[in-house]
Amino acid sequence: MAKTIYTCRECGGTSPKWLGKCPACGAWNSLDEGLAEPATKNNRFQALARSQPVATLADIDAAEVARTPTGQEELDRVLGGGIVAGGVTLIGGDPGIGKSTLLLQALDALSAVMPVLYVTGEESGAQVALRARRLGLAGAKVRVVAEISLEKILATLDAEKPAFCVIDSIQTLYSDQLTSAPGSVAQVRECAAQLTRVAKTGGCAMVLVGHVTKEGALAGPRVLEHIVDTVLYFEGDTHSSFRLVRAIKNRFGAVNEIGVFAMTEKGLRGVSNPSAIFLSAHGEPVSGSCVLVTLEGTRPLLVEVQALVDSGGPSPRRLSVGLDRDRLAMLLAVLHRHAGVSCMDQDVFVNAVGGVRIGEPAADLAVLLAITSSLRGKPLPRGFVAFGEVGLAGEVRPAPRGQERLKEAAKLGFSVAVVPKANAPKKPIEGLTVHAVERIEQAIDIVRGL
Repeated sequence: MAKTIYTCRECGGTSPKWLGKCPACGAWNSLDEGLAEPATKNNRFQALARSQPVATLADIDAAEVARTPTGQEELDRVLGGGIVAGGVTLIGGDPGIGKSTLLLQALDALSAVMPVLYVTGEESGAQVALRARRLGLAGAKVRVVAEISLEKILATLDAEKPAFCVIDSIQTLYSDQLTSAPGSVAQVRECAAQLTRVAKTGGCAMVLVGHVTKEGALAGPRVLEHIVDTVLYFEGDTHSSFRLVRAIKNRFGAVNEIGVFAMTEKGLRGVSNPSAIFLSAHGEPVSGSCVLVTLEGTRPLLVEVQALVDSGGPSPRRLSVGLDRDRLAMLLAVLHRHAGVSCMDQDVFVNAVGGVRIGEPAADLAVLLAITSSLRGKPLPRGFVAFGEVGLAGEVRPAPRGQERLKEAAKLGFSVAVVPKANAPKKPIEGLTVHAVERIEQAIDIVRGL
């Protein structure tokens, strides 16, 4: 009789019986039932455990890794400049968001300079060919195999010897060495480890497509994200034509970079000026609207922050979309205490236009100025931009890389900026009038005088 074992989908820990809390990592309701794997005498990970000589860190030759552009500038930005030989990338996102489309476009572009292979476990070869025709891709040198058996895929990789390979998706693969079903914790962990070993030993750059859970996190054991070199998240609303690719982990480049794409009839196209997405086109200035310069990785983005203040009665609501709700409540308290602007009996709604999520505190000043504008019913002047962190004592703290933010605003035609005093430029920026402030009440007084 087969023995049952319970495996944690978060850390891969096992338990002989079901428990509400994983004994290894403490996650709740994360144990999944499966069949215990029989002990095997041959160690399948001998290649990974091969003995290496000990060396002194200063004596190790550490040259810059060579990168190959994928033909998609926005994807290259997120990857750090292009794909790296032997690098393993995990990309996840909601169904239908455009993962397979983007990777098929990258495969077609890379096929001109290197051998490529597309392994599909969710579609047939005919479906992949139909998508390529729809996207207008030639696909003359793109090799495709529809297979979910890990052993057959490894044999194909050995025969084809591609320099770039896409596995779509890791949750559909299974190994004959294990008895559990495809998509289980053991199968995902085993298949990812074997494919990573092949990528590292053979120098093949590999992309694994991963499923996501209802909460939006990558499905499968957390060890999957530790194994790979780069983790990318595909974000965006399926009802919108714009998509964001965000780097969460990158051993070969900077994290928190984003790439912006627009979904068209011919596939995903990079957006060279993403600030245009996040700025509303008002004919005339409207109250409750303030433009913020935020940073996404190394890229400054101009995002419009909108606020609506309305009478709320005895139980006023505080609602924010794209910004932290708890921080909004804190900022309203600072606004009341240090600037004398009270919203205690008002509903306050704040929204970041374009569906972008702003996590940095440099949005504080723009949010407060938008709220004040809506409360007074007086719009901010045309071409106005602001950024800066607001502390509990009412001080306006500097934001990182303020000069780059101001130059980006000037480049896009903005003429007036309210910024922290520490971010004031040493040399005047052509076409931009900068007002430097130290406290929130100073910023509100300057806005009232504009």
